[in-house]
Amino acid sequence: MYALVEIQGRQYRVREGMHVTVERMAGIGDTVELNNVLLVAADGETKIGRPHVPGAKVTAALADHPRGPKLVIYKFRRRKNYRRKRGHRQSLTRLRIEKIEAGT
Repeated sequence: MYALVEIQGRQYRVREGMHVTVERMAGIGDTVELNNVLLVAADGETKIGRPHVPGAKVTAALADHPRGPKLVIYKFRRRKNYRRKRGHRQSLTRLRIEKIEAGT
């Protein structure tokens, strides 16, 4: 069984027991219900939402808050003595998918 879920404007294909890394969400150890389920596939039957599957939901737990890889932003203009170097690390949240309910 798997589902297509929309989380913070992005779509993820999830299965029970898997981990999904999304942008930062508040809390840790909390349980989150994701109601924006776009598709549910189970036992050879596929339910496609228009735009969401009615009654379907995915339950996930906030596992931890890692940080993404370091990105270096380097701006340079030749012959103008212009150089700017900045770094960035995105704050992320790892969700553990616990349960997928297909709805009606």
